Amino acid sequence: MERIRWYKDMVFYQIWPRSFKDGNGDGMGDLWGVLEKLDYIKALGCDGIWFSPIYPSPGADCGYDIADYMDISPEFGGMEAFKQVLEGVHARGMKLVMDLVINHTSDEHEWFQKSRQRIAPYTDYYIWRKGEKDGKLPNNWDSNFEGKAWTWDEVRGEYYLHLFAVKQPDLNMDNPLVREEVKKILRFWLDMGVDGFREDVITYISKKDGLPNDRVFPIYKGMRHYNHGPRIHEYLAEFKRDVLDHYDCFTLAEAPLVSPKRALSYIDEHRGQMDMMIQFQCQCADCLFTDYIPLPFSLRRMKKAFTDWQYKLAGRAWNMLYLENHDHPRIISRYGSEKFWKESGKTLATALLFQQGTPFIYQGQEIGMLNWQPENPDMYEDVQTRYTYAHSSLNKPAEVRLKKMWRSSRDSARTLVQWDDSANAGFTTAVKSWFHVNPNYPRINVAQQDADPDSILNFYRKAIALRKSLPAVRHGEYREHLRLSGKHYVYSRTMPGERLLVVCSFSGKETKLPLPRGFDLSQAELLLCNYATPGTGLHPWECRVYRWQE
Repeated sequence: MERIRWYKDMVFYQIWPRSFKDGNGDGMGDLWGVLEKLDYIKALGCDGIWFSPIYPSPGADCGYDIADYMDISPEFGGMEAFKQVLEGVHARGMKLVMDLVINHTSDEHEWFQKSRQRIAPYTDYYIWRKGEKDGKLPNNWDSNFEGKAWTWDEVRGEYYLHLFAVKQPDLNMDNPLVREEVKKILRFWLDMGVDGFREDVITYISKKDGLPNDRVFPIYKGMRHYNHGPRIHEYLAEFKRDVLDHYDCFTLAEAPLVSPKRALSYIDEHRGQMDMMIQFQCQCADCLFTDYIPLPFSLRRMKKAFTDWQYKLAGRAWNMLYLENHDHPRIISRYGSEKFWKESGKTLATALLFQQGTPFIYQGQEIGMLNWQPENPDMYEDVQTRYTYAHSSLNKPAEVRLKKMWRSSRDSARTLVQWDDSANAGFTTAVKSWFHVNPNYPRINVAQQDADPDSILNFYRKAIALRKSLPAVRHGEYREHLRLSGKHYVYSRTMPGERLLVVCSFSGKETKLPLPRGFDLSQAELLLCNYATPGTGLHPWECRVYRWQE
């Protein structure tokens, strides 16, 4: 089947189901709540939904530890609710994408329970190594979440590999039986009508033969031996050839530490195995490798990341555009300004939405939700946050470590969506919800912004509608201007008959309007601005989109 690249004309909305909306009043976000809000998502201008995992799971990593790939967790409403949501999505002309997590499962998955007992054919479904309890580990690799990457299993009497939490053992993708299981999973959901998959850390699924020690990486030891492993393209090509090519679907790869050049080996439209890639470079303008090694925000670093991907993928592959998701703190608190909350929220939206690619908006981003600052570290749920608080900066006082979590924790993006100013921000009618709400919800919520024409929410609606109406956003050449500026992000989009200029100030002070050569404002139409009265210069955190028509 020839792949129809319908995703190029879409805007997706990512739902973290636990915190989106509780539809049955038990305190947990669920699919009934999603069904209730489909018209809200459609009215935002989004054409598709990506669900973070909604499969049965013990919840060691909020659903990324899957216990059954072919079912929907009862806490989210089960398969009945899912089928109603899928029908509702398609009835609105929208698409639905599932999160596929095949690097690892839960240790409570039937496969692992049988593998640890050496029950055929599951014996080698996971990566086991001989050793002695409390003895030398099979290698020096680090887990991304909890210490070292090996844990002793009493039942089997061997160590198993887990690149993430202890309760997330890695599958052995070198075993052809495991790959056949993956194909069954893909077919199951595609036959039901799902439109594609976001594939979690998919570049990790092939490990280097022999699992050698890592003598290079200072952190995340071992990553160079499993990220972009030796048979990764072979396995992805197999999934594409045997399953994906037979459906009208698309795939989105999550790929930590990937460059545009490397990305093309996965998503080149003529020879790649996947359609788009989530890159992390745009998330590193205020940190080193990980949110837990903070640096001062650098606009130049942010611009370089976006521009590199725009230039190097142009005409060869398609960009996935994002500023927020469930794995990173809120972007206004990071790259924007809480003092100029409304202005910077709109400017960040503009900087993103007029690049070439498919934008993904994360729940709450469209109303400018901010980082959460709990009083006590025990309020965090995230396994990575809890481990980092307990084991890093050991010589620092508790309050210093807690402030680091305020800045870095994934849980800042996982607080309850703020629907209105009622109890629990309108998320649930239950007395108590599964997680916390940011105390600023009386000021920042959907109901308040829906009624305010000047709100961040209504700006997102206007900007998304505008990008869909402008051919140059889809087809135009991207060019960055004023590359060395530490205050402005300026880029143009050009095609025959239409030119756009996007001007974004990242300064809390008045600045001059940075107009590149060849852009005469007397011939331009101002299509979008976050101030009612734009002047000859730029207000703090002002953004503008101009158009020239020939």
